[in-house]
Amino acid sequence: MNYLHRQMEESILKASKSFPVVMVCGQRQTGKSTMLKHLSEADRKYVSFDDAKVRILANNDPELFFETYGYKLFIDEFQRVPSILLEIKRIVDERGENGMFWLSGSQKFVMMKNVSESLAGRVAIFDMLPLSAGEINEDLKGPFFPEVDLLKKKQNTKKTLKEVFEDIFRGGLPKIALNPDVDRDIYYSSYMNTYIERDISALEQVGKLEEFRSFVTYMAANTAQELKYDSISKVVGVSAPTVKEWVSILERSGIIYIVRPYSSNLTKRLVKTPKCYFLDTGLAAYLTSWPNAETLMNGNAAGAFFETYVVGEILKGYTNEGKNANLYYYRDIDQIEIDLLMTGPDAIYPIEIKKGKTPSISDKSFMVLRKLGMEIKPELVICMADELFPINKNAWYCPVGLI
Repeated sequence: MNYLHRQMEESILKASKSFPVVMVCGQRQTGKSTMLKHLSEADRKYVSFDDAKVRILANNDPELFFETYGYKLFIDEFQRVPSILLEIKRIVDERGENGMFWLSGSQKFVMMKNVSESLAGRVAIFDMLPLSAGEINEDLKGPFFPEVDLLKKKQNTKKTLKEVFEDIFRGGLPKIALNPDVDRDIYYSSYMNTYIERDISALEQVGKLEEFRSFVTYMAANTAQELKYDSISKVVGVSAPTVKEWVSILERSGIIYIVRPYSSNLTKRLVKTPKCYFLDTGLAAYLTSWPNAETLMNGNAAGAFFETYVVGEILKGYTNEGKNANLYYYRDIDQIEIDLLMTGPDAIYPIEIKKGKTPSISDKSFMVLRKLGMEIKPELVICMADELFPINKNAWYCPVGLI
């Protein structure tokens, strides 16, 4: 299989010229090691802490480890020897050179604590998400920004609803997204077993692995929904504090993304419950037992999966360039909801997500934002429209192919 270029490559190389350490973390099997190996210079050595003898050396004698492998060095699964960070800090402080160490691993919940304590100010950190549609199609557009004048200049990658749901059903984990012959059920079953048995079972906070597996399935079935800990607790059979901790683990291991509600001191009527999105729609479809893309497209979860896909694509564009997407959603006690809000310096950009071609919208959603005291840009309705087209003076249809 030929190497597929990733959108974050340029950002990684740029960061390596400015920081002594570059760290890439994210969901298991998103392609972190493949990308970093491809980008590595001829004189950068590779070592993995999955190798037991290497791991033992690094644990027992970190100074000898670095004498053996030197630098420039790419350390894969580095979180398996967290003590190595102290030696990296010592070397970095002594040498003061950029691009010395590249680190990657899938257990961000372990990695970040140790990195923040040892390498603050010395490391550039990137999250790698599953492949975006643009990466799969080798049609990179850059981050999506909901400004109509900017969108008019972008190329619309037209797809039918069936094609979009085939993308949703397949997901973005490279091995399955790029290899149609891979057995989907076997792949995802193995993936979940590896994730739970290797990453999760090592955590003290998760003592009930079967309940945790049920919890992950519940979260997949409720993608794009509000995150209510008490409700999840009753279904899964664990306490609400445990659910809250498990949600944090899924978020930090790159399985889910939490969109916080927009908040403002100008109104007390906003809800405070976040929404949760599965970051790989293929894994979510597998966990919820959808047999094929067509059944999913026509099923009762179609709208939620389409929304999850759109949010994920927007997020990937920013994350791949090391930027914050500034995504929020709006809902108040009158049940008026706006799927996404993106914020600029002095303006709010409202976004609705609908899987129809010309879905109807309500002016109430737009009007309610005026009380927030910021400029309200025209609302975008991301949908299956053929082209960017005005609905009225306050709203435009935006084809999903523009994200």
